Amino acid sequence: MPDYRRCRIPGGTYFFTVNLLERHANDLLIRHIDALRLVVKETRKRWPFYIDAWVVLPEHLHCVWTLPPGDDDNANRWRIIKQGFSKALPITERRSAVRMARGERGIWQRRFWEHAIRDDEDYAAHVNYCHINPLKHGLVEQVADWPYSTFHRYVERGLYPSNWATQPSIKYAVGERG
Repeated sequence: MPDYRRCRIPGGTYFFTVNLLERHANDLLIRHIDALRLVVKETRKRWPFYIDAWVVLPEHLHCVWTLPPGDDDNANRWRIIKQGFSKALPITERRSAVRMARGERGIWQRRFWEHAIRDDEDYAAHVNYCHINPLKHGLVEQVADWPYSTFHRYVERGLYPSNWATQPSIKYAVGERG
């Protein structure tokens, strides 16, 4: 098994991509958006973090978080979120023999992709990537039409115009691989 080495920066800001195990024709995350929101809210009570940006797509999500000063434990937060979401749903998914033997659900990919934000330019690029992602995946014709995004919070604060990225004009150079 590969030796995964996570970047651990106390109080750091991170970009994440988290995927469902079955990505093809799966809308589980938006179908159960209220359960996901509740689990994130409950997780933040015990394990606080600031949500800089977040977008939930049908089968994956992207977000940018800032951890509290002195805290570098994003992996535990993701474990709690993934477990809480899984426990909120009935067991209807296919599970491999390995997952069943380990008592695991077949909802999430085991790992997540993380990137430590380096500077203001990197931060802006990853926040933009989160917000433009529904357009990139052809889910909407303009970013403002996607309801599961912090984009609307940014518009309310005057950080984006409501018609931002109505065409795929922003490069998708950051974020998920492949």
